[in-house]
Amino acid sequence: MPELWLIGIGTGNPAHVTLQARAALREAALVMVPRKGPDKADLAELRHRILAESGSTAPVAPFDMPVRDESLPYAERVARWHDEIARIWAETIAAAKPEGPIALMVWGDPGLYDSTLRIAARLTPAPRLRVLPGITALQALTAAHAIPFNTVNGAVTVTTGRRLRDLGWPDGADTIAVMLDGECSFQHLPPAGVEIWWGGFLGMAEEVLEAGPLGEAGPRIIAKRAEARAHHGWIMDTYLLRKA
Repeated sequence: MPELWLIGIGTGNPAHVTLQARAALREAALVMVPRKGPDKADLAELRHRILAESGSTAPVAPFDMPVRDESLPYAERVARWHDEIARIWAETIAAAKPEGPIALMVWGDPGLYDSTLRIAARLTPAPRLRVLPGITALQALTAAHAIPFNTVNGAVTVTTGRRLRDLGWPDGADTIAVMLDGECSFQHLPPAGVEIWWGGFLGMAEEVLEAGPLGEAGPRIIAKRAEARAHHGWIMDTYLLRKA
């Protein structure tokens, strides 16, 4: 198994791709690019644009992302999905027979709320990994709203919408950063004294932002999110909650 390079490419703005990442794309012997269906074709197009702008001449091996089985319990559903992705990676690499490192461009950063490293661990034999960091959705969100990530000496909990919905506000946290929330789970929180900063398509030309007291901004976010998702066919969004 050749060396596998997991390259963070930020949240959608090619200008956010680091010089280190661009150099790695030029040095790779093969670049694997996921295809996620026609509704998300623009994500593959953006990866190809980043490749072209980096000056990479490596051959590109596209692969189709499998679909999760929504009938299974969540943990089993994700585990089986990861197993299937790893199998597809192995087949793609075997067919390409690269004579050098393989690059995989990862949205955001490979180490923050992304499963690429967990999928790579399923490969046999295990490849040697090189991870190149990228700008995360949390960085893009706080920059877009010109706010600090934390309060002075305050704790921040990074969590999911599912956990926020089921468990409520985490103990001891002044600020909550919520990733992977398709249900606008902030609706389940008492809104009094809570501010929210939300962003969709962060870093992209389609970026949409909203902020304010949760009770006032929450309905606006729900409407904006639904409109943006209907227009594009998909959406990736992130938000920060803070108690006043």
